[in-house]
Amino acid sequence: MTSTTSQQADPGPILACTISRDVQNFDLLIEDMESILGESWGDLGFEEALPFLSQPDAQNLEFVAMAIDSIDEENVTRLGEIISGAKGRGVKVVLIAEDVTPASLHQLLRCGADEFVPYPLPDGELAAAVERMRAPPSAPVVAADPDAPAVKLKGDGDGVLIAVQGLAGGVGASTLAVNLAVELATIDKAKAPRVCLVDMGLQFGSVATYLDLPRRDAVMEMLTDIDSMDGDSFAQALANFEDILQVFTSPPDVLPLDMIGPAEVQKLLDTAREHFDYVVVDMPSTIVQWTETVLNEAQVYFAVVELDMRSAQNTLRLKRALQAEDLPFDKLRFALNRAPKFTDLQGKSRVKRMAESLGIKLDLQFSDGGKVIQQACDHGLPLASHAAKNPLRKEITKLAESLHAIGNSDAEAA
Repeated sequence: MTSTTSQQADPGPILACTISRDVQNFDLLIEDMESILGESWGDLGFEEALPFLSQPDAQNLEFVAMAIDSIDEENVTRLGEIISGAKGRGVKVVLIAEDVTPASLHQLLRCGADEFVPYPLPDGELAAAVERMRAPPSAPVVAADPDAPAVKLKGDGDGVLIAVQGLAGGVGASTLAVNLAVELATIDKAKAPRVCLVDMGLQFGSVATYLDLPRRDAVMEMLTDIDSMDGDSFAQALANFEDILQVFTSPPDVLPLDMIGPAEVQKLLDTAREHFDYVVVDMPSTIVQWTETVLNEAQVYFAVVELDMRSAQNTLRLKRALQAEDLPFDKLRFALNRAPKFTDLQGKSRVKRMAESLGIKLDLQFSDGGKVIQQACDHGLPLASHAAKNPLRKEITKLAESLHAIGNSDAEAA
């Protein structure tokens, strides 16, 4: 074992170690380790790791930080053994990865890594991960029946899948998804539909924030092992919003968007549709492999834009990409958020020119709800609770009523 810090006459105990092929390839990791631990850490190579963990010098170890890149993927089995060995000795593991495929990352997380941080390290992210690992475990919440899932689901349906995707940042797609789900869940007081809101923004999804819900570790566990998912495990990952809506939030940690593939997303959607009447999916603005899966499965796919150049350019680029792959671009229903007021004739003319130049139809136009919309999001409240008379809320309610009416008519016809 070689220390990366200067030697002292009476060095303190080693509280953590980096494990890597060459720690000098991860200079930001060295800086963060020194900032967090001072000189109370050391560095190990892959071959040194397991032998050192068995020595008395390792008895004070709090955690190890395994740093890997694409070159190390050929030894992923060996890396998994090191993680399992550390966990077997009660040592926490934070995995730091750069340019590693989702399959390898998935395999290493299943071996027991406690935290995952991408490299280059975001500012303060390693310190936050160490703080979480050092925190005492919270007391488990014991239900009346410890073996029962947190949510009771009925697997007797084929729910309507509604996807919402913003074609530029900040256009209000998540706000639409959250409030549409709430309105659908409360649209029929006599026979309330079962509604599930799914946040597929695995990195920076904001549904949990907009409804003031905790991001649950069960989501992370399920995403890393979707193959074994069933109705009960899916129920355990859901968060309950005021007994009207079940929410699959984004995971507590930032994950690669391609950590799951089309097959995993298909199973997730099938499970959700089996147990709910409506499944509203808040999509990331990024196009990934499984976007096609959601696009093909959704009965309704809203693409949210604004009246600006970035939305227009992104719409044109998306149109070209989908048509090049023979994907159903015509399935998209474009929704213009913060649309001009009725009296703004110049703005109305711009809307018409935008639609004509892009060759699309703006099926929906939502009003600018003003600052109260952002306030509702920051307070974790749907518009129905925070600003029931806001014009944007009224328009989303009308949309929910329209969708529900179509769903009922289709069900009666069947």
